[in-house]
Amino acid sequence: MTETPRITPLPPDEREPRTQELLDSLRFDPDGEDMHLFATLARHPRLLKRWSQFGGLLLAGGTLSARDREVLILRTAANCGADYEWGHHLPLGRHAGLTDDEMTALAGSAAAAEAVDADLVRAADELHEANVIGDATWAALAARYDEAQLIELCMVVGQYHLVAFTLRSLRIQPEAGVEGIPA
Repeated sequence: MTETPRITPLPPDEREPRTQELLDSLRFDPDGEDMHLFATLARHPRLLKRWSQFGGLLLAGGTLSARDREVLILRTAANCGADYEWGHHLPLGRHAGLTDDEMTALAGSAAAAEAVDADLVRAADELHEANVIGDATWAALAARYDEAQLIELCMVVGQYHLVAFTLRSLRIQPEAGVEGIPA
């Protein structure tokens, strides 16, 4: 991405102490840099606080397996053209057991992506394209997941649409070394 950010990350010297504490809590590496997404959203600290709680629940405290969650997130990132989101979830996908070939497939055609997990890919695609999971896909998912997981599945796709829309609209730049969606 070479576009100029529409809203730049909030510099550390302009942050209120509570906002800095929140940003510190969102780092995977306590000694690392703040992610551009979080530092940009720090310009709206109350929203960042509430959104990070919701996103954190889906990312680290949900009922779906990490692999299933990452399939949904990576497919959503690919559907939305969200390079930043894609690149940040590659390591999480690997940690969840997805191979590089599977993650590349999730960026490709429906047929290629469905080879990874047809039910989840169809759900992500249907939510992206029609804003609803169709009956056949729902039946397949309902045979596999409990009610809480079905609710969460919809929320994960919706949450990462929200993130993609925000990233792309604010033109948040990826950090150095973050990979984009494969061509």
